[in-house]
Amino acid sequence: MTLEFWVTALVVVAIPGTGVIYTLATGLTRGPRVAVVAAAGCTLGIVPHMLAAITGLAALLHASGVAFAVLKYLGVGYLLWMAWTTWRDTGTLRLPTPGERAPSVATWRVVGNGVALNLLNPKLTIFFVAFLPQFLPADAQPLPLMLAMSGAFMAVTFAVFVLYGLAAGAVRHQVVARPRIVVWARRSFAVAFAALAGRLALAER
Repeated sequence: MTLEFWVTALVVVAIPGTGVIYTLATGLTRGPRVAVVAAAGCTLGIVPHMLAAITGLAALLHASGVAFAVLKYLGVGYLLWMAWTTWRDTGTLRLPTPGERAPSVATWRVVGNGVALNLLNPKLTIFFVAFLPQFLPADAQPLPLMLAMSGAFMAVTFAVFVLYGLAAGAVRHQVVARPRIVVWARRSFAVAFAALAGRLALAER
């Protein structure tokens, strides 16, 4: 794998998107340890898209407007649900009030949200179809190299998301100690999820 691949993967992963917003929100609301779990969930959510790209299933999404639309609007609905529960201060991203201990949340819920957020985004599959072949040498065996690049991309994703989550977790106590910032942060994350839902709804194949 070339330096160009690593740099491109890092840039793509570091650009704030659904996974970054979710990991940041988890770090602020639940702390750094749970943010690492959220990062793992978001990374796992990439696996089906990579497998689809490698096995050629992305061609179906690209060719079938119905299949693409169904997956897309499931993703839109899930993002809007995340926005609604965050705005109302319920669900896994509930911010505690000053002096309140954050209620425990099941690990499977944190992972499940991360997986669902990436799984229900059909643009990821088509992205990997466009992304991975660019870095295949003409004389290479495509399947082993695409699997290796997929694993490398997942490693970069996990590492970058963990850094985002740890950074958010590091300032968590300062945020939670200020009620006005708590309200601002909660509503900002809700708006971010709603905006991501709108962007996904407008996405074309």
